[in-house]
Amino acid sequence: MKVVGKPYTKIDGMSIATGKPVYTEDLAPKDALCIKILRSPYAYARIKSIDTSNAEKIEGVECILTYKDVPKNRFTLAGQTYPEPSPYDRLILDEIVRYVGDEVAIIAAVDEKTALKAIKLIKVKYEVFDAVLDFEKAIDNPTVIHREDDLHCNIDIGMQQERNIVCTHNVEFGHVEEEIKKCAVVIERTYYTQAQVHAMMETYRAFSYIDHTGRLVVVSSTQIPFHVRRQLSRALGISASKIRVIKPRLGGGFGGKQTGAVEIFTAIVTWKTGKPSMIIYDRKETFTCTTGRHAMRLKVRLGADTEGLIRVVDIEGLSDTGAYGEHACTTFWVVGEKTLPLYKATALKFSGNVVYTNKVTAGAFRGYGATQGTFALESTLNELAVKLNMDPTEIRLKNLMRQGEKSIAFGGETFYSSTLDKCIEKGKEMIHWNEKYPSKEVAPNKVRGVGMAITMQGSGIANIDAASAEIRVNEDGSYTLLIGSTDMGTGSDTILSQMACEVLNTSMENITVIAADTDVSPYDPGSYASSTTYVTGMAVVRAAEELLGKIKEAAARVLKISKEHVDFDGEAIIVNDKKELTLGELAQNVIVGPNSKQLTGMGTYGSEISPPPFVAGFAEVEVDKETGKTELIDYVAVVDCGTVINPNLARIQAEGGIVQGIGLAMYEDVKYNYKGKMDTDSFMQYKIPCRKDINSVRVEFEESYEPSGPFGAKSIGEVVINTPAPAIAAAIYNAVGVNIRTLPITPEKVFMAMHEK
Repeated sequence: MKVVGKPYTKIDGMSIATGKPVYTEDLAPKDALCIKILRSPYAYARIKSIDTSNAEKIEGVECILTYKDVPKNRFTLAGQTYPEPSPYDRLILDEIVRYVGDEVAIIAAVDEKTALKAIKLIKVKYEVFDAVLDFEKAIDNPTVIHREDDLHCNIDIGMQQERNIVCTHNVEFGHVEEEIKKCAVVIERTYYTQAQVHAMMETYRAFSYIDHTGRLVVVSSTQIPFHVRRQLSRALGISASKIRVIKPRLGGGFGGKQTGAVEIFTAIVTWKTGKPSMIIYDRKETFTCTTGRHAMRLKVRLGADTEGLIRVVDIEGLSDTGAYGEHACTTFWVVGEKTLPLYKATALKFSGNVVYTNKVTAGAFRGYGATQGTFALESTLNELAVKLNMDPTEIRLKNLMRQGEKSIAFGGETFYSSTLDKCIEKGKEMIHWNEKYPSKEVAPNKVRGVGMAITMQGSGIANIDAASAEIRVNEDGSYTLLIGSTDMGTGSDTILSQMACEVLNTSMENITVIAADTDVSPYDPGSYASSTTYVTGMAVVRAAEELLGKIKEAAARVLKISKEHVDFDGEAIIVNDKKELTLGELAQNVIVGPNSKQLTGMGTYGSEISPPPFVAGFAEVEVDKETGKTELIDYVAVVDCGTVINPNLARIQAEGGIVQGIGLAMYEDVKYNYKGKMDTDSFMQYKIPCRKDINSVRVEFEESYEPSGPFGAKSIGEVVINTPAPAIAAAIYNAVGVNIRTLPITPEKVFMAMHEK
């Protein structure tokens, strides 16, 4: 291949590095009203009265909205294809506030100073209720968080509203209890994964205006422009045809911007006032008023024979969705979907509940449930290996699903592409596993240990999401690629261009990408669920293939010959090894005149399967036995993402995901005080790993070929975050003999565990 598989730099890389692209805030009208939100100081309360009269008298205050002034249509802010599985449990503003930071009033003024002044003059009286802050005490708690009788679910997710249960899930393959009795070795462990925030560089922001036709235009830093349009339509009670959503350059998302956060506030202010308006969340609001990773408790039971053959995998989960149910059930379902198929057990089960609490809402986050499930399952398997006195790499090689095999937990589907066994072998070599396992003392009080884990994810959402793409030939012979997916800094615009170039035999400089405008772009659900390379990529390939056929047909008409005699070398039409006319000449010939016809290719793709990418991750840590301080010395990841479309961008994706996984494993922790206020509401309190915390991260690829993907490709965006936590936990155990089963693994936890031991 000429273009696919080559390490092209990002098409917008230099402009980003030099500060040239415009982001949402850069595009906003200078006269846009500034929106600020009055927020609840209580975790759970009812607004008894709210007086805005003094605030409304301030010069420059344009609009103040309370729950009395907004539509009463319940909706979800989850960026999911309709009908969304997430419950419709929100109002734009509600009489009931359900977490510290929940919205009480929307204030729009001529500038920020005036809006903040107005907020201080609004008088609110609350009836305060007992809050549910411990998710393990949420079920059947005397406090019921959602009492409303108009809460709606599009599908049956097992909601038991009066018990604070958002979702109940139970899937079983085979007969777990029968098989567990046959197992010579059974190990049961319980793990806790914490909430985690996205920490993207660009916080949440949007602005709105009414265009010359009277339509509402919302410009937003979002991963899901088409879903945002549907959310606004439902919440505001206006037709989606009256709404346009535009996504400019995005300053990071990691799943956070797969949930609507701010668009609803600018939209309603502009719709009511007719004036442009803008909202920008500061970092504190981004921490305390948007979504993060679901905290979970996962109980794992593994059954095996004395040879290490796994017969039973049984996982029971409890997930904390916070005050509202965005992504509550789907994230939880993925815990089982992306872990159970890994191993060839005869009986598999995943069950449990998602619960409401009076804390900040959880949502989509890179890894989306597979991260939590991988930590629990892989940590238990590492403990099983110790109990059986087996090498952790060998027990996995003995049990993992391989290419060509069918998993009872994978819908009976075949693993058509997998090099996971080769990933393990290569990772062992890279980290020198045989020389280092399990540990070595390097100083009187310091010991180094190694640990490992494997994981899988998916590529898009099978049987649900489908994407479209369009490619046009311009009159000068260049191309315009129109897509609805969102480049979050990942380089997806670049790799999609590479795919189009490969089919059309042209250069990257010859393609212009127009992305994510609901008026212009063909439909795309958005950039999430590891779907862009696989789903949107296949749509681009189909569009390019259709366009290539139309180019040849048009040339045959112009030259008055049979299509079979026409060749196209990417620049010119070739007939009998002779150049007859350039693509630009052909375009001018067919686009202009009475018989003109635009040369356009359209492609749509949705898959019945979600082929998994795989990673084998290996960690080497150094633990100070006197203090419990743990330093990550080396991290190795070997990735099977099918055909690597762009090695440079794939490696950067992998490295970034691994560092986020290291943060989850060792540093990041969302904490609340006893009143439900988030204490870790800035980067002063919430620690994410910086460059000095990361010694060495090394990534290599073991390509497979996925027949359903573009040029054999699968996804890579999410799977790379999953292995650090279990691999680091195992390395610490191998170093000092203590298992830390609650994330993050801090020096204090290691120190206390060593002394308790």
